[in-house]
Amino acid sequence: MKRAYERFLSYVAYDTTSDEKSTTFPSTPGQKVLAAVLEKEMKELGIPRVVMDENGYVYGEIPATPGWEEKPAIGLIAHMDTSSAASGHDIHPRIVENYDGGDIVLNKEKGITLKVSDFPVMPRFQGEDLIVTDGTTLLGGDNKAGIAEILTAVEELMASDKPHGRVCVAFTPDEEIGKGASRFDVAGFGADFAYTVDGGELGEVEYETFNAAQAIVTVHGRSIHPGAAKNKMRNAILMAMDMHRMLPVFENPMYTEGREGFYHLGAIEGDEECTEMRYIIRDHDRSVFESKKERMQKIIDYLNDQYGAGTFELHMEDQYYNMGDILKDRMDIVDRARRAFEANGIQPVTIPVRGGTDGSQLTFKGLPCPNLSSCDMNAHGRFEFVPVGHMDRMVQVLLTILRMEA
Repeated sequence: MKRAYERFLSYVAYDTTSDEKSTTFPSTPGQKVLAAVLEKEMKELGIPRVVMDENGYVYGEIPATPGWEEKPAIGLIAHMDTSSAASGHDIHPRIVENYDGGDIVLNKEKGITLKVSDFPVMPRFQGEDLIVTDGTTLLGGDNKAGIAEILTAVEELMASDKPHGRVCVAFTPDEEIGKGASRFDVAGFGADFAYTVDGGELGEVEYETFNAAQAIVTVHGRSIHPGAAKNKMRNAILMAMDMHRMLPVFENPMYTEGREGFYHLGAIEGDEECTEMRYIIRDHDRSVFESKKERMQKIIDYLNDQYGAGTFELHMEDQYYNMGDILKDRMDIVDRARRAFEANGIQPVTIPVRGGTDGSQLTFKGLPCPNLSSCDMNAHGRFEFVPVGHMDRMVQVLLTILRMEA
C-alpha cells in the first residue's frame, strides 16, 4: 500500500499549470493528462464507479458497507491544476530527512536558500522529513498533496473491514483561475456534503472564504516616436500607473491579514499603445466587497473623464462568494471535521481562507463544502514544502471523517 508522499512525488511530474487567458476547458492540456492518470489509478484501486468526463473532471464512488447505506454520502475533492505564479514545469522535488530546524539550501549552484528569517514558521517542522523544490519551480502541493491524501485514504478504506457510508471522490481542473467548480456535476457527484482538501497547515478547518472578483483594465494610448512626441504621445503605461496609484495603498495583500480584503495587481503587460492590468478583488464582507468594486469603477469613470472616453476599459466579473454565509447554518459538517482532527491528536484551527477553493462555488450550488488542510506550506512559490509525516496524519483524519457514525 502506497504512502501519500509516494503518490504525491509521482503527480508533481505532470505540468498542470492553469492559464487564465486560455479559451479552452481545461485551460491547459497537461491537466487532462494527469486526469487520465488518476482515472487509471482509481480503477486499479478497485473503485467501482470511475468516470473522467469531457471537461477533465474525474469522479469516483465507493458504495456504503452493509448497514451504513442510510448514512450521509461524503465527498472528498481536490484540484489538479497548479498556480501560474511560479513555474510548474520540470519540477525536481527532494526530501530533506529529519529537518534540523535551520535554513535549507535548495539550489547551491544558483544560491537559492529557504531561510528561517524569511519563513519563521520553519522551526516548527524540526524533526520532520520535508519535501522541497530545487528553488526554480513551485512544488505543486496546492493541490496535488490533497489528491495524494484522498487516494491514499481511499485505498486504506477499501482494504479495511471497518464500516463506512457512501464515499464520493472528485478531482477538478482550473481551480487556480476560479473555474474549478464551473462545470462540476453536483447532481451526478451524489454527495450530501463534501470537503475540499486544499492547502494549509495540518489541523486547519475552514468555512469562510473571500468574496472574489477579477478585474481586467485595458488602457489605450497613442505611440509616437519619442523624438517627436510632445503633445502627441499618450503613453498607456504611464496612464496605467496613474490608475493604480488611485487605489488605496494599504488595501494590498502585503498589508492585510485575517478578514481584511485587498486589491491585488497580479500582472501588467503592454507598451505605449496598449497596456493591460489584471487584478483580483477580495473581501470577506459582502457589502465591503461590493464597495471595492464600485471604487474600481469610479476610478475608471474619473480617468475616462480626464483622458477621454474609451481610454480605460474595465472588464470585471465575480468569481465566487463567501461560503461562510451558507455554512454558518451547517456547522455540523464543520464540527465533524474538528472531531476527526481531535480524535487523531491534532488541535483543529479555524481561520478564514485568504484564497480560493472550489468549495465556495460548490456550496452556493447546493453542495456544502468546507475546506481541510492538505499540509502544503508556502504555496504558489519556489519555497513551497510539504511535511511527509503530516500527510500521513491527514490521511488518518480523512479516514476518521468517513467512518464516523454521526
